[in-house]
Amino acid sequence: MSPTTSPTTNRSTPAAGPRPEVAALRARPTAEVVIIGGGINGIATFRDLALQGVDVVLVERDDFVSGASAASSHMIHGGIRYLENGEFRLVQESVQERNGLIRIAPHYVKPLETTVPIFSTFSGILSAPLRFLTHRQGAPSERGAALIKAGLTIYDAFSRDGGSAPRHRFLGAKKSLAELPALNPDLKYTATYYDASMHDPERLALDVLFDGLDAGEHARAANRLEAVGMGARGVRVRDGVTGEEFDLAADVVVNTSGPWTDLTNAQLGRDTRFMGGTKGSHIVLDNDELLEATGGREIFFEHSDGRIVLIYPLKGRVMVGTTDLEHDMREPAVCTEEEVDYFFDLVAHVFPSVRVDRSQIVFRFSGVRPLPRHDDTQPGFVSRDYRIERAEVAERPGTTVLSLVGGKWTTFRALAEHLSDEVLGLVGRDRVHSTKGLAIGGGAGFPTTDAARLVWVVGHGDGVGRERAEQLLDRYGTRADQVIRALEDAAETPLANAPAYSREEIAWLAANERVVHLVDVLLRRTSLAFTGAVTAPLLEELAAVVGDVLGWDAQSRRAEVRLAREVLAERHGVALDELAAQ
Repeated sequence: MSPTTSPTTNRSTPAAGPRPEVAALRARPTAEVVIIGGGINGIATFRDLALQGVDVVLVERDDFVSGASAASSHMIHGGIRYLENGEFRLVQESVQERNGLIRIAPHYVKPLETTVPIFSTFSGILSAPLRFLTHRQGAPSERGAALIKAGLTIYDAFSRDGGSAPRHRFLGAKKSLAELPALNPDLKYTATYYDASMHDPERLALDVLFDGLDAGEHARAANRLEAVGMGARGVRVRDGVTGEEFDLAADVVVNTSGPWTDLTNAQLGRDTRFMGGTKGSHIVLDNDELLEATGGREIFFEHSDGRIVLIYPLKGRVMVGTTDLEHDMREPAVCTEEEVDYFFDLVAHVFPSVRVDRSQIVFRFSGVRPLPRHDDTQPGFVSRDYRIERAEVAERPGTTVLSLVGGKWTTFRALAEHLSDEVLGLVGRDRVHSTKGLAIGGGAGFPTTDAARLVWVVGHGDGVGRERAEQLLDRYGTRADQVIRALEDAAETPLANAPAYSREEIAWLAANERVVHLVDVLLRRTSLAFTGAVTAPLLEELAAVVGDVLGWDAQSRRAEVRLAREVLAERHGVALDELAAQ
């Protein structure tokens, strides 16, 4: 996360005692590789290197997956619009990785039917080649059916994967409205194709992290541990809970702090100008009419300003996004009222009969894409590809800093493999394991047919009951086995204010998933905040459960509730007093 902007900067709750993961780093403050930044790309690189037997340390200033990786559109996609930028290599890699993730992480990544409403036939067909050749965008011009048809035909060629991905299909207005009757009746066609959904990005990233930690004692990671400088003895880090500082010595330092890469390099004494990220915001609506109107599909289309936007059914809610705005990384990224107006306008464009208003917003979030510096190139045409920058450290001869520029969720596995290969060359090691085709976390042995699912649920339902076993399987994949073993000897007590979770399950998360603050549970270990389930009474209830595990005294519990309220209000638009009154 950023060295200067964080949701929880200078808001620490006194810990009951030293965290064991930090104590382990202090006891052995050396490694072959130190990775700075615990977003998905840093975590995936950590996993890859750990599987090669490399002595590797990952440090993250805030919580794992709390920065750009937590602000995604919840999609694993090939990036059909990148074709117009001429980024064929990236599209091919993206669709291959998308198909691979459906296989290796089937608990969180699933095929997603996507429909594009189209309002013209030939619009954009003359301007598209100019954009392709120059990467410059003139006045917004909606892409018509002919151009979309050409793009989807190329996309199919990349996406077939032996026939597992259905080809796109075009429908005229009459058939389109028969399938999705709430669509704007002015449309001329719809195009439908398949990408993939990622229902729980934070939990998927945690699975990747724990895969790395499970590789052995040579793989260590700590959140709330900030890299604050570079000295003769290595990377200087500061514990965000206790304020204590110490050095971590390494032969290679890998900067994977995403849009904050230049700011992290500045902390390390390096002046770089690699990054030029743009802000993207989303809102989550509790609107049954809009949810029904989507027909269970993602609606993916071009707004009048040329921006690609989406309306996406998710967890019984509807997520609407996204914007693409220039952003100063020294300032926090928040979803503004102007962006909310923009989202309501685009909903009205696609589903004119469906009414939306601010009272239906249960969550909003915003992040900054880790895009390269782009100067005069407009945001929509900035490359989504990635590259690796290398520099030597004058203060520590023989130490190299690698900075990752770019990267996106869909390609995290392939990116990590490329970055790890660069690191392996620097530390003089050979690759001994490939992550291609290797199941991630709870995706290992995940039942993908009804028959296999029944077998799994029956086999794990004795202690907690079949219905509960199935719920935990959906929530954690086959890692639910660990949760079930912890719960089967206890009489579970459902939370009074969120009965889909039990006190014992929350306690297990707090004890086993590197929870430091209450907001970690609300935002990243569960979907409680995303779905609008957080109320003032629930905060008090969760603070008691988590506090019992982490040893918080009464003062610390009050501080955690206060911190959670501030973060939810300032960054996610959640007014708890209003929610509590509903």
